[in-house]
Amino acid sequence: MAQDGFITAGAVAADSLKKKTAVSRSWILLDSSGEGTVLDLDRHAILRRVPINARDLRILDPMLSYPSTILGREKAIVLNLEHIKAIITTEEVLLRDPLDDNVVPIVEELQRRLPMAIGQGEGEDDDRPETPNEVEPDSETEFPFEFRALEVALEGICSFLDARTRELETAAYPALDELTSKISSRNLDRVRKLKSAMTRLTNRVQKVRDELEQLLDDDDDMADLYLSRKLAGAASPVSGQGIPNWYPASPTLCSKISKASRTSGLTTQSENDVEELEMLLEAYFSQIESTMNKLTTLREYIDDTEDYINIQLDNHRNQLIQLELFLSSGTVCLSIYSLVAAIFGMNIPYTWKEGHGYMFKWVVIFAGIASASLFLSIMSYARHKGLVGS
Repeated sequence: MAQDGFITAGAVAADSLKKKTAVSRSWILLDSSGEGTVLDLDRHAILRRVPINARDLRILDPMLSYPSTILGREKAIVLNLEHIKAIITTEEVLLRDPLDDNVVPIVEELQRRLPMAIGQGEGEDDDRPETPNEVEPDSETEFPFEFRALEVALEGICSFLDARTRELETAAYPALDELTSKISSRNLDRVRKLKSAMTRLTNRVQKVRDELEQLLDDDDDMADLYLSRKLAGAASPVSGQGIPNWYPASPTLCSKISKASRTSGLTTQSENDVEELEMLLEAYFSQIESTMNKLTTLREYIDDTEDYINIQLDNHRNQLIQLELFLSSGTVCLSIYSLVAAIFGMNIPYTWKEGHGYMFKWVVIFAGIASASLFLSIMSYARHKGLVGS
């Protein structure tokens, strides 16, 4: 018994150790130079390292189902976009599950793009002619670190969802066309699975789109994402000579933001100025909106195909009903003819049989004519009422 108790206690301890190990997750730490370090951190170690609440950390738990979220805190941005679960500060990025197949491209892109702005800014400074009253650029003239990381995450999730949408379109349209040409159980089951996949993908895209739309509608939420500005505080006011030129790593957004900065160069930047971030979010909102439009078009095509299939099935059903009406009418008429034959087949004496043996021939002929006339009358009535096709 003691031995059994010892085994049971050991099993409980092993199970407890397994649970603790399961709670711990792999993270990768990326600094401003793009260097990555894989860490095995539990939630307590993360809370000691990053200034966020335990409630915010639950959003990043893969065991819990939370919608897509971009939260701006005092010193960090909590990011939950599908498989991209990250904590962004002004100096580093903590990314969850770096060995996941969908996360590996994000890690590589972060390592390539995070240190890019410094070199790009230096190259542009070397090409510009010097002016007597030019102010030397400082760290605030660069696109903030947190926005570079946020841009990589947004670009990654938008590209991922768009790629899944294109794969679904490639598989769905031929399957729908094949179902239209031939209705079979195999084709119906294939389209059913594709429709289920489209519904799930639409919900995922809708969550990301709603989060970006909600963020764009609230300037205060966007202002909370300016970690570098909050860190600088009121001790580092921006001069009125112009808005800092923050150039993102994305070439498509670089020209837009620099153009907006030059246009509003005579205004001063306030704490609520979120123009650069708003343009960044609008670019990816347009991309996710385009993906949503593709899924909407695919859904409409599926609905049109379903309507066409239902029309075909209704047509076949009507043809079967017409056939059933023909058969039923013919059965009734033949039943009347059989009734006449049954009556004259009985052993009953008839006075007209004597000397008039040819009468049975006329009885059979008149009974057949009456049955055929009854059948034609039923068909004419059904056609007149629109029960059968003309």
